[in-house]
Amino acid sequence: VPLLPSPCRWGILFSHPRDFTPVCTTELGRAAKLAHEFSKRNVKMIALSIDSVQDHLSWCKDINAYNGEQPAEKLPFPIIADKNRELAVKLGMLDPDELDKDGMPLTARVVFIFGPDKKLKLSILYPATTGRNFDEILRVVDSLQLTAYKKVATPVDWKPGDSVMVVPTLPEEEAKKLFPKGIFTKELPSGKKYLRYTPQPE
Repeated sequence: VPLLPSPCRWGILFSHPRDFTPVCTTELGRAAKLAHEFSKRNVKMIALSIDSVQDHLSWCKDINAYNGEQPAEKLPFPIIADKNRELAVKLGMLDPDELDKDGMPLTARVVFIFGPDKKLKLSILYPATTGRNFDEILRVVDSLQLTAYKKVATPVDWKPGDSVMVVPTLPEEEAKKLFPKGIFTKELPSGKKYLRYTPQPE
């Protein structure tokens, strides 16, 4: 995937139910391992939890130890301490089915991806019992960045380097000019020529 110029900053905000919990620890451990990959794509990561700053610092040691590293009070991205749930409420991140010991709702496993225009490009919601796949989130970033700047779409199970699809709104003649590597159109019983593939553009 071509690196974007530095002003084209993207952002990921992801929440988790609670510090010092098993699934969340594995998630933030994986996010930390992939932080350099997100950084290469000009993506700024930030996490959110309803615990305190002191809890975050202490928990960071556990996360780093889980990753087989020195138990430092720091991760490659910040964690927002939303102890009063103010941001979680505003952003619709609370899970009414997951409650803490006081009967208060916990934050769900939400992922928001924002483009350089500060607009929301994608949101994903996972239940507390299911850990997120950060390799998939990275793949989604690759797709979002590619399709933001090229007139293509990415098909099912697409990975960087695979063929992409020409968007249906692009006329045939214009498509030929935009994609000099060629376009393959799959023949269908309907006779409609909407499945148009081309090698991933640079």
